[in-house]
Parts: sequence; structure tokens; C-alpha cells
Amino acid sequence: MAYTVLVVDDEAVIRTRLKGYFSKEGYRVLEAANGEEMWQQLALAHVDLIMLDINLPGTDGLSLTRELRSRSDVGIILVSGRDETVDRIVGLEMGADDYVTKPFELRELLVRVKNLLWRISLVEKAKQQAVAAMDEGDDRIEFDDYVLELGSRKLSRGEAVIKLTKAEFELLVAFALHPRQVLSRERLMQQTSHRSEDANDRTIDVIIRRLRGKLNPELFVTVHGEGYLFAASVRD
Repeated sequence: MAYTVLVVDDEAVIRTRLKGYFSKEGYRVLEAANGEEMWQQLALAHVDLIMLDINLPGTDGLSLTRELRSRSDVGIILVSGRDETVDRIVGLEMGADDYVTKPFELRELLVRVKNLLWRISLVEKAKQQAVAAMDEGDDRIEFDDYVLELGSRKLSRGEAVIKLTKAEFELLVAFALHPRQVLSRERLMQQTSHRSEDANDRTIDVIIRRLRGKLNPELFVTVHGEGYLFAASVRD
């Protein structure tokens, strides 16, 4: 079955260009000119990935990204006419999986789409395997005084529920499944939907810094030159 991609851009020329190119590559392509049309399309059809322009009329792409991520795990590639580091960081913090700037090469964008969809499929497969590995009827992992529920993507400590972004949850699952093992950034990147941009990518560092702010920071040990170690005793 072909993947479905939703192009959200107020410029009709860009939508037409992307639809023509990706349709020829075997994708089903839907269009939306603004946030309202985007929600309408999402209500009518399953979408695997959204190419979302930041500078939309009405609700901007960053706000839409935040709302999308609170509702869904759909892949999100932000598209912007500005090549500003702060925009990129904010976009990823909001929950986007990747970020490209205009003008972009269609072949490069195609590679990014393929990589993101591949990573999403790997993450979903890993989640399914993790759930299957648990005792029947029990899809939770316990460590220290935390409980991580895989099915509902919920982390709790006592009565308190700790909110996690998609990337934070995926990384915590990877750690919980490999406790007291040193995991490289590259291996951790493969466990999340975020795409590794280059050798200097620090996306994993950012996510771990956020996890340290939400959980006991001593659980995440930096092993210099190698990666990170999850220093918890895990019970399933």
C-alpha cells in the first residue's frame, strides 16, 4: 500500500510541484492551503507524513506542529523560507521530525521523506515487539519508582503523570529495553523517528537533557566518547 503524504502550503505552485513529483514516486498526495484545510484532510483520510509550511496564514506551522504532536504520531517535516537555527530548534522542540528550507531539491526532500517513513516503521515495529515481549495483559515497564505504559504511552510516578513528547517517549523506551548498557547516539537515533542529519547532530543530547529535567537526572549517565547508559533497575 502506498504511503499518504499531506502537503500543507499556502502557495499553490509549491503544492502542485510537490504533488506531481511525489505522485510519480508512488505516493498518494493530499493538499491543504492552511491549518483548517489540514484538519479537514486528516479527518477524512489516514496520513503517514505531513510536509508543513511554517509561514501559513492564520495558525502558523509551529503552532500546528505542537497541536498535531499532542494528538498524533504522524511524521512531520517543517518547511520554511528562512534558514534560521532558532526556527529549526523551536520546530524540533515542538515535535517536528525534520526541517527543510526553501528552495529545496526535490530529490533531497524525497530522501528525507523515505528516511523518516523508514524510521517511523522501525519505531512502530520496536514498540510492537516490546509489547509482545511483555506478559500477556501487561504492557508496562517499571524502573525505580516510575511506571512506563507502552500501550498508552504514559509515564507515571505514584499518582503523578509525567508528560512526554513523542521523541522523549521513544528514547525512554529504548533505554528501558536496554538498561545498564552503553548506547551510542547513532543507535539511539535509530530508535526514534528523528532523522540523523550529519555527524554533528545533537538531537539525542537535546532529548536526553529534557528527560533529565522530567525524571531523576542520575538515571541518564553520559559515557564520554561512547554514548549514554540508563542506570536503572528495570522490572517488567
